Amino acid sequence: MLTNAADHSCFVRWFRDSTPYIHAHRGRTFVVSFGGEALADGLFANLVHDFALLNSLGIRLVLVHGARPQVEQRLNSKGYQMRYVNGLRVTDANALECVKEAVGTVRVEIEALLSMGLANSPMAGARIRVASGNFVVAKPLGVRDGVDFGHTGEVRRVDAEGIRLQLDQGDVVLLSPLGYSPTGEVFNLGAEEVATSVAVALRADKLLLLIEQDCVNPTDGCTIRQITTDEAENMLEGSGLLADDSISHLKSAINACRRGVLRTHLINRRIDGAALLELFTRDGLGTLVSLSPFETMRQADIKDVGGILDLIVPLENKGILVQRSREHLEMEISTYSVIERDGMILGCAALHHYPQESAGELACLALREEYRGDSRGERLLQYVETKALGLGIKQLFVLSTQTMHWFREHGFEFAGVASLPPARQARYNLQRNSKILVKELQRF
Repeated sequence: MLTNAADHSCFVRWFRDSTPYIHAHRGRTFVVSFGGEALADGLFANLVHDFALLNSLGIRLVLVHGARPQVEQRLNSKGYQMRYVNGLRVTDANALECVKEAVGTVRVEIEALLSMGLANSPMAGARIRVASGNFVVAKPLGVRDGVDFGHTGEVRRVDAEGIRLQLDQGDVVLLSPLGYSPTGEVFNLGAEEVATSVAVALRADKLLLLIEQDCVNPTDGCTIRQITTDEAENMLEGSGLLADDSISHLKSAINACRRGVLRTHLINRRIDGAALLELFTRDGLGTLVSLSPFETMRQADIKDVGGILDLIVPLENKGILVQRSREHLEMEISTYSVIERDGMILGCAALHHYPQESAGELACLALREEYRGDSRGERLLQYVETKALGLGIKQLFVLSTQTMHWFREHGFEFAGVASLPPARQARYNLQRNSKILVKELQRF
């Protein structure tokens, strides 16, 4: 319940900010994987409510559940143990019976929760239809290094057309970690493997892996917010410090993205509402894996004028930047470079060329206040310097009233008005009294 004006304002701002994502996600296909551990804690009902919300927003949803703890519980109760060889399960006849019992129970429990329609619950009026079936064809792992893996299998193919028919009817498709062979056999599969294979077969827009902990960078202990498949592969090859779970999740994400899934998200399912925060806020809270960078630095074009104005007007009002009209920006847009994140301009900088003097002016370097971390300013400066070198610019200068120290830290030195190209000297504003800083560029 919203109790005061501040609560109202916060809610309205959040709701408005989420609107682009509501539009963008409608009609898209998302595959979501979660382990059997999720069913065992008190947050699972909330997670199911979130699935219902996604479905109500027009998202085509495929859910893939795991059942490892439930299987192990049944094995232990019967005095059996699941055997692992090189990280792979060995499923004998006894284990397979426990797998089928556990998977069946888990699937029924999830279907029951998705069927809730109590008036006073978040599921009120949801009327979600759940479709399950033999959509995954599997084959046995067979004998490897002399070990017979029994009824442990791997995905052979996915009936993508059958799944699409259910999604077209508005159903939520619920898949279990089981696969079936043309000869009628049942195989024990990994939920993450099933989810990845299904996402690839459907050419899903997103694969969401709900995991038990954040995927953290071993060098600083911080959650990895975004990473390309190449960067993830380099991290896997160059570090033995990643947690085992993070290694398997990153491998699945790399596999999915390189086989056609646009984006894979690794999300800590222990955070209540984590999937919603990841999908409907600009920065999310999980790890985004994609083939190309989620945040890009590029040449600006005419469509960016509105975003640049939105970025620089507050700084102009504070006197940090010189006033620039929309017409002025439109005329000079080819001189601008921008940092873009999911459609939003986070930063910009202009480079004005004085070819006779082999000089260039760095102007209008700006970043949104909430994005002034993660070395974005340094990367934008480096991008402009590389562009300047390509134009044959040997000296870069900047006029500043409040950020001189930052430029000094990045190799600029104070200079006088006489160091400016004559054309720029003529336009120097004595009233503004900007400090002039110069940096000699060197090609390495």
